[in-house]
Amino acid sequence: MRKLTTPEMHRLTIEEFREAEKLPLVVVLDDVRSMYNVGSVFRTCDAFRIEELWLCGITGTPPHTEIHKTALGAEDSVAWRHCATALEAVRSLQQRGFRVYAVEQAEGSTKLQNLPRQTVPTAVVFG
Repeated sequence: MRKLTTPEMHRLTIEEFREAEKLPLVVVLDDVRSMYNVGSVFRTCDAFRIEELWLCGITGTPPHTEIHKTALGAEDSVAWRHCATALEAVRSLQQRGFRVYAVEQAEGSTKLQNLPRQTVPTAVVFG
């Protein structure tokens, strides 16, 4: 099996990405220590055209070599911001009309595939 090259993936340019329609979803990362994981989330947000990525607490921010290594340039295309705490981010999102979900693997949690379709902007918190 051969990995596709970037041109073979027909990835949008930064300008095309910024103008493209986005999924009305904000991803919030709370205290994620691994810069490689942060870079991976940037890349995933780019692939799904997520509206914005919020980095909270000790979560690393670009520019950073380890983020860039896994983000593969997505840190330049995906809109992002930093908040001092996840609580600050959640309150801000709720004030803007977002429904906010914490993603957790715990007894009694709702599986993502069973989450009802949303008619309001949505945010998910990881970390």
